[in-house]
Amino acid sequence: MAITLDIMPFGGVRENGMNMYAVTVNDEIFILDAGLKYPESDLLGVDVVIPDYAYLVEHADNVAGVFLTHGHADAIGALPYLLSDLRVPIFGSELTIELAKLAIHNEPRLKDYDDYHVVKGNSEVSFDEATVSFFETTHTIPESLGIVIETAVGQVVYTGDFKFDTTALPYYRTDLLRLAEIGQKGVIALLADAAGTANFGMPDHESDLGDYILENFYLHKQGRIIVAAVASNIQRIQQVIDAAYKVGRKVVISGNDLERVVRTALRLKKLVLPIPENEMFVSLKNLGKLAADETVILETGKMGEPIRHLQRIAHGDDRNIKIQPNDLVFITTTPSTAMEGYVARTRDMLFRAGATVKQISTDKKSSGHASKEDFQLLMNLLKPQNVIPIQGEYRVLNEAYRAAEQVGYDDDHVFLLAKGDKLRWDGEKFYLGGSIQVTSTMIDGSGVGDIGSIVLNDRRILSEDGVFIAVITIDRKKKKVIAPAKIDSRGFVYVKTSRDLMHEAAELVEQTVTDGVKNAKDFDWGNLKNAVRDSLGKFLFEKTRRKPVILPVIMEANQNGRRRRRTSAQQNNQSKGNDGTKEKATKKQNNNKKSVNKKQGQGNKVDTNVAKQKSNKNRRQKKSKNNVQNKQVKQNETSSEK
Repeated sequence: MAITLDIMPFGGVRENGMNMYAVTVNDEIFILDAGLKYPESDLLGVDVVIPDYAYLVEHADNVAGVFLTHGHADAIGALPYLLSDLRVPIFGSELTIELAKLAIHNEPRLKDYDDYHVVKGNSEVSFDEATVSFFETTHTIPESLGIVIETAVGQVVYTGDFKFDTTALPYYRTDLLRLAEIGQKGVIALLADAAGTANFGMPDHESDLGDYILENFYLHKQGRIIVAAVASNIQRIQQVIDAAYKVGRKVVISGNDLERVVRTALRLKKLVLPIPENEMFVSLKNLGKLAADETVILETGKMGEPIRHLQRIAHGDDRNIKIQPNDLVFITTTPSTAMEGYVARTRDMLFRAGATVKQISTDKKSSGHASKEDFQLLMNLLKPQNVIPIQGEYRVLNEAYRAAEQVGYDDDHVFLLAKGDKLRWDGEKFYLGGSIQVTSTMIDGSGVGDIGSIVLNDRRILSEDGVFIAVITIDRKKKKVIAPAKIDSRGFVYVKTSRDLMHEAAELVEQTVTDGVKNAKDFDWGNLKNAVRDSLGKFLFEKTRRKPVILPVIMEANQNGRRRRRTSAQQNNQSKGNDGTKEKATKKQNNNKKSVNKKQGQGNKVDTNVAKQKSNKNRRQKKSKNNVQNKQVKQNETSSEK
């Protein structure tokens, strides 16, 4: 019986991070990882980016589960959002599952979620259409796993993040024997990590990197050491702890995410301390009590990303950590190409603040991903029919394509996919069977997916040319401007030195609005604002060669006002006036004179009455006061008798 087999990436191709892939066997969908990526510099204000998984939500009944390779954010970071819309089981190693729980613990909609399944390198999970098994891999976090989906036509292998390191410690070692066994069964498709294939040469062994960290700790004898590390890079954290112990320093952990990860790794014995915990660690609130030459600060930022928080420290915005003279800032993470400029600016700021800065990636080839040689070795071990490079920008995937060519693969068996591409098996070979629209979902605060290209473009313009605001008031019925235009700006020009520009802009706004109100047969607020925006935009560009965001604010006078009520006297006066007879007007004047004289004659009587009222009021107040005094005297006499 012929089966349907599709492979579709939702992230992780032609970009860094955000791994998410779906393998469909007949009607069963197997999701491989659910990661995020940190925003590049042009995504202003965006916290993180996750895959667009709308297709998976539409086919929720067919999803068998989410299978995780490791506990880094690029593999588990999107779980809080995915599981909120798609309640399916999760499979992963013990540490990966615990880190996944930490990732979703703040999501209110997932308080009751508990569908976790712990697997090992030799585990197998059977489903209706396929069997899922695992194999141990080497990465910078313990218990990383590769995933095998065994179908009736062959195996689909997903490596996750991996590399080969013959000096790897337990919990980090690749099971080479298991890889050979998988290759003997027949692999029809290999989704392989290619992130390091564009780098020249082999990466350094982790044992060499540990020695490098220790050497720098020994050399820095005066001042504190501030280490910037990814929160879930447990291997790097282990190396920092070991080095701190050997040079006689204590470790201060900064960052809630980092502290939770360290506590979890300690509890699972995936992180080993050379001395008791209370002797190794010092709380952040007691940082000031430690001598500078006894201090190692291990810092990370929001969601475990350290560089942005390090820039806040350099700015002086962190309330607990301030850069001091003789501080050594040790950046132990390797930035992506998109983040290199940001890291360079951060280093410059740290130097300006008085620190010495070391970056592991400038002195060593540090990577948790497969090099070109690792990539080719994996293909020789598994002997897949088809290769799908993943994890990297297009230039990186293209380097992996060339590496596959060197091993003997041709164009028909190496696929450089884009997000949404559907790679389909026809019984003999894979072909591109169409695609669906899959974008990226940007997370800004609590908003999920409400940030699009228009908002980002507005933010970019605001950051480059600022905002220009014009406020004016009109009377729509009279078709005229009744209050002059008021102009203000932020981030565009300095108002006090640009008064002529502001005055000309105000005149232009008044003229544009006046013409728009007079000439429009059918008044439309949108058209009027667009006219102001267009005329101002052209004027400001001619004067300044800048394109600020223009915000016209047009108000209408008394648009919700009410007519004042007329008094009965006014109504009577108007009715009398409408009669138009001199006789009635004369009679009215005579009556008014009589009433005035009458009131003047009664003036003395009124004054007399007012005086009598005041004297009566004074007598009542005096009488009331005497009564109160008499009552108090009686009470005093009674109390004295008692």
